[in-house]
Amino acid sequence: MLLFVRTDCPISNRYAPEIQRLSAERSADVRFWLVYPDKQETPQRIRAHDKEYGYSISALRDPDHKLVKFAEVTITPEAALFAQDGRLVYHGRIDDWFVEMGRARSAPTTHDLENAIEAAVKSPKASVKPTQAVGCYIADLD
Repeated sequence: MLLFVRTDCPISNRYAPEIQRLSAERSADVRFWLVYPDKQETPQRIRAHDKEYGYSISALRDPDHKLVKFAEVTITPEAALFAQDGRLVYHGRIDDWFVEMGRARSAPTTHDLENAIEAAVKSPKASVKPTQAVGCYIADLD
């Protein structure tokens, strides 16, 4: 499971508690990795960000966007869930908390990532329809 985040994306940062909750609750089923796609992010800044937001999840830098392309993501925060054979099972939003940039619900009504994890655990051949994430565009980093 790759979770793409940026230190400067307010929506990505607001998802930190939910990302940590999912990681804690589903760590027996899925290995979580934070992926920082910004070329400007230094390892020191990433460590400071992880500490500030209480992340205990391993972090990766992806300055050349190899993981971005492999995971077919375009936004932070966005998730990419892979099967054990390396097949992309799901990519998209964590949930529908954010309707659009600057507009959020009081609480999410769907939990897309959690549902995708559950589907993948139940069936090794699972494939879940992608969803559109809301947040900061990774293309802005080029």
